[in-house]
Amino acid sequence: MSLLLLFLQVTVFCFSITLHGGNETDKLSLIAFRAQIIGDPFGAMNSWNESVHFCEWSGVTCGRRHQRVVELDLHSYRLVGSLSPSIGNLSFLRVLNLENNSFGHNIPQELGQLFRLQMLRLGINSFSGEIPVNISSCSNLLNLDLERNNLTGKLENLGKLDVSKNRLSGEIPLGLGSCTSLEFLDLGENVFEGFIPKSLSSLRALDALDLSHNNLSGQIPKFLGNFKLLKSLNLSFNDFEGEVPMQGAFGNAMWFPLQETRSFVEVYLC
Repeated sequence: MSLLLLFLQVTVFCFSITLHGGNETDKLSLIAFRAQIIGDPFGAMNSWNESVHFCEWSGVTCGRRHQRVVELDLHSYRLVGSLSPSIGNLSFLRVLNLENNSFGHNIPQELGQLFRLQMLRLGINSFSGEIPVNISSCSNLLNLDLERNNLTGKLENLGKLDVSKNRLSGEIPLGLGSCTSLEFLDLGENVFEGFIPKSLSSLRALDALDLSHNNLSGQIPKFLGNFKLLKSLNLSFNDFEGEVPMQGAFGNAMWFPLQETRSFVEVYLC
């Protein structure tokens, strides 16, 4: 047998071992995920059994080349349970969408291992505890939706960020100003306090900004009027003082001060 043929056989063998091992890791991760589901009223996971390949399980999408899990989408199935830390072993995962279910307990820190993750949608569940700080390690993450949970903690990142209706506190993170590609930012219905930071002036790609129902104070910054792409701005139910800026985009806006004790500013831009 020639050395070249032997080399090719060994290479193919090693590749098959690696591929099989990766597939097995994904399968075991999904099985561990299923084990944490205690309620499935629509039978969304009935197909999750040995009779079919895991890439054909409901909500699972695999890549064509390596047959690795790239998407797990089980939104709006009224699933009840917790999110298994094994989800962090789906190393090829790009989309995780579990919104509008009844997942509870903490969001596992292992999500920070998913460096290929682009979309993470966990909104409208019952997650509690702190947002894992290492979610920012997901360097490709563009879309994060954690709305309507019971989360606390600090924030950084993205392209779309919706963490409304939680219990996030403290000042708005200065680091958000570095997310210059951010188009949608909703921090409404939390307990943020302090001023709107000047660092947000770099978010010129914003299309929608909602900071309503917090404890923000000070004056409404004039730089918001320079956001030429901004179409929706909600600053209602905070403790702002002074006048609403009238320059730039505010010149085309409608605003109504409706409360005496809690400033109400809701702006719709033409």
